[in-house]
Amino acid sequence: MKIFLIGFMGSGKTHWGRQLSAKLNLPFYDLDTVMIEKENRSVADIFSEKGEEYFRYLEKETLEDISAEQESFILSCGGGTPCFFNNIEFMKKNGKVIWLNTSIDMLTQRLKKERLSRPLISDVEEDDLRRYIIRKLTERRMYYQQADVTVGEETTNLDALIRILLQNETPDRMKEEL
Repeated sequence: MKIFLIGFMGSGKTHWGRQLSAKLNLPFYDLDTVMIEKENRSVADIFSEKGEEYFRYLEKETLEDISAEQESFILSCGGGTPCFFNNIEFMKKNGKVIWLNTSIDMLTQRLKKERLSRPLISDVEEDDLRRYIIRKLTERRMYYQQADVTVGEETTNLDALIRILLQNETPDRMKEEL
């Protein structure tokens, strides 16, 4: 089983990915973390030294490498991952895509705390953050909506996510373990 978690930055992909990984006994990967290890530099440094175009190509390459090298996993994708290089089609073809659809208010609240550590919003003034999120989310929504499943992140829980994942896709062995 290959599970791709998508959604805007701050939507809870890493949080839920780790929880699902522990409960389903599947390896967990955070796409940004794998790229950091691969490049031996931070996402901010990759952006500043090589630019967004290089970053997006590295993201695509890393996404495809993880999928080719691992039979089963849970992958927390970057917020923009589904929006470039037909990545959303690749993910849908190779696994199950879950969109964590988090409210703009919740995203704004979370990202205010993390703004300086995120390259795409580090230059966005705190007062402009909500407008930035609305604009970017509007641009990305058409990609996110292609997910196999949409989950309201604020109202979900681990058991509900597992039920969604197990619908007709999990081997009998895994169903018995849960």
